[in-house]
Amino acid sequence: MAVRAAVRDESTKPDGSFLRDVIAGLAARPKRLSPKYFYDATGAQLFEKITALPEYYLTHCELQVLRERAADIARFFLPNSALIEFGSGSSRKVRILLSAAPSIAAYVPVDISSEMLNREAEELRRDYPRMQVLPVVADMMRPFSLPPEVADMAHSGFFPGSTIGNLEPHEACSFLRQAGHMLGHGGGFVIGVDLVKDPKVLNAAYNDRAGVTAKFNLNLLARINRELGGNFDVASFSHHAFYNSERHRIEMHLASKKRQRVRIAGRTFEFRAGETIHTENSYKYSLESFAALARGSGWSPVAAWTDPGQKFSIHALVFDSR
Repeated sequence: MAVRAAVRDESTKPDGSFLRDVIAGLAARPKRLSPKYFYDATGAQLFEKITALPEYYLTHCELQVLRERAADIARFFLPNSALIEFGSGSSRKVRILLSAAPSIAAYVPVDISSEMLNREAEELRRDYPRMQVLPVVADMMRPFSLPPEVADMAHSGFFPGSTIGNLEPHEACSFLRQAGHMLGHGGGFVIGVDLVKDPKVLNAAYNDRAGVTAKFNLNLLARINRELGGNFDVASFSHHAFYNSERHRIEMHLASKKRQRVRIAGRTFEFRAGETIHTENSYKYSLESFAALARGSGWSPVAAWTDPGQKFSIHALVFDSR
């Protein structure tokens, strides 16, 4: 999201992982696309608009917890350490913690969207001149290297926004283990986690009246057209989001309004009327179920905070590599 240039993002090259993942996902049954590809420049801007919507409680509640508990959370960051933020996007949330923990020596934002990453990094260098800002463009779900400047520092992690809810539980475990080995034994990890709640609140959050979430979802097809030469008729698909109570997750889909064919990189994909592309899950946890997930992934839960309405939670974990 004075100093080192970000690594080039290879995911959008014609022969890169974006194309491979799109071809594999559309060939699968049922069809699917990874939510990590939502965040090109247009998608990142749309998501920032989503976070300001009145229905989208997640960001409002998380910011409230961060502001009220910043001093308590900052105690988990060791002096002269490096703070690694996974999926950094906007720096609005991390700034609260950086201001509460002025002894952090380096900040390493990791994100797949290079444009926003580098823009936010420049602003942070200006506002926190004593702190190194070392952006890394990478897919956080795959192994990546930290900058050499932080090799000898203690590491802590920050993963806000309940992005962990976008992962299947087994993927969340794998990610937590990978992050633990990167942060090291005794490393602290602060994670935002959305909580189970009234389905009406959840459904409203992902089906906003202004239609911004629908534009965000449909932009994935427009991105495939722009970057991979696809010929999706975006207007022939509609946004569908609903709460799956059995799996405790919101599901987002793009539904074909008619029978149609789409071509991408010489491949043809057929759609039936009503057939969907599954684009995202957002799992909701209880405080107890997330703590159990963390323990099963090698982490010791040490604290958890919620907003007064108990809609959202922030957890502090410590990694035990033994």
